[in-house]
Amino acid sequence: MPVLLSGRQPPSRHQHIVPLEVYFYCGARCLVYQAIYKFIGESFPMGAAEELVNQIAFENDVNDKENYLDCLPDEAKMILKALARKWENVLDVNALEVIPLKGAMTNEVFQIKWQTKEGEMSRKVLVRIYGEGTDIFFDRDNEIRTFAFISKNGQGPRLLGRFAQGRLEEFIRARTLSALDIRDPSISAIIASKMKEFHDLDMPGSKNVYLWDRLRNWLIEARRISSPEEIETFHLDSMDKEISFLEKELSVSPERVGFCHNDLQYGNIMLDEVTNSVTIIDYEYASYNPIAYDIANHFTEMAANYHTETPHVLDFSKYPDLEERQRFVQTYLSSSEEKPSDNEVQQLLDEVEKYTLASHLLWGLWGIISEHVNKIDFDYKEYARQRFQEYWSKKNNLLSLDKSFDDNATPGFNSPKHFVNLLAGKEALTSTFNEKPRKRTRISKKLKKIFGLGLFRSKH
Repeated sequence: MPVLLSGRQPPSRHQHIVPLEVYFYCGARCLVYQAIYKFIGESFPMGAAEELVNQIAFENDVNDKENYLDCLPDEAKMILKALARKWENVLDVNALEVIPLKGAMTNEVFQIKWQTKEGEMSRKVLVRIYGEGTDIFFDRDNEIRTFAFISKNGQGPRLLGRFAQGRLEEFIRARTLSALDIRDPSISAIIASKMKEFHDLDMPGSKNVYLWDRLRNWLIEARRISSPEEIETFHLDSMDKEISFLEKELSVSPERVGFCHNDLQYGNIMLDEVTNSVTIIDYEYASYNPIAYDIANHFTEMAANYHTETPHVLDFSKYPDLEERQRFVQTYLSSSEEKPSDNEVQQLLDEVEKYTLASHLLWGLWGIISEHVNKIDFDYKEYARQRFQEYWSKKNNLLSLDKSFDDNATPGFNSPKHFVNLLAGKEALTSTFNEKPRKRTRISKKLKKIFGLGLFRSKH
């Protein structure tokens, strides 16, 4: 049964995630001209290529509303219309406009909009449709409980309704951050303070660290669905020993544990430029964990830009330098209105660096599983390979290990170079992946993606 959780009018705020159309008109069009030109040969005039692109765009615009409405389950449509009936200024509850939003790697996300009386702001809500096979990664019921609690405490958008394949959320007036935004010192300081506030939430239920159980559960699933060749290539058959070794090395006492987001990449942070405040969204992976892990995961995400032609490619040369990390941790610890000592700052910095290893292992396993269960156009396996490579290239230095740790480490994994060579064959790879990997998509698929005909990719 569909559930309408609230007939109350959402606050007059709306969420700003850039629609696909914006990316098209702001530069993607030129790329498509070039792609078509190259695809059909030099005998096809560039002007004719432009005319073809415009024709496709026009036909797509005409059919968008009807096509995207068909993407919504009937249950979702029922809740949306019931919600709109409670708003007196909506002109026609059945005339809802459905706009796909770019920037997700697990779910499909849509903005729903109704026209209102003249002079009044249009009504908007967010519909999130869960991706196929994603229940492997998290408990949806637990996510909804988390969502409701965070919303009740004023930390995120309100939950407006639920249906079997997804949910309705409040549309908040803010813009989603970009990969560049999170490097801005002023915005980063706001994020650090907000993260501390998030970690201090007293979430009902178990407060035990979940990181290591999640790693083991995902490893079991990765082994189950992977081919024998993949298991051998990624050494999944012996990865459990590596997880146990890492848990032993990182689980120090006393350890600061808080309620962590666990996926604080730029797409899950929204900035209200009027109030200069941020909202953290999407809590699928949230759980109690060491706070150092959550900060570490935020830092590792700075190597990613999910809004490029090759969203799976990571550039770890963009990992924040010491000064940037110190500034973030200093702000984080100062948010409790107590000035931290230099030793406290340094201790947390050291813990954060070590926990980047756990982040690489976790999202490496996520990539392997997603390659099998998610149909979104994203090179999950290549993403996993990069994560694992970074783990092995940094492990010895971060844990101050030498070649004598054979009793603890996974057999055959002493050398990061050995792992890189296994994954890349005989070709040498750079640690920052300056060379773009081979693309798997054809021109037709790129056109679908740019014109809003494809699916969405996201960890959130």
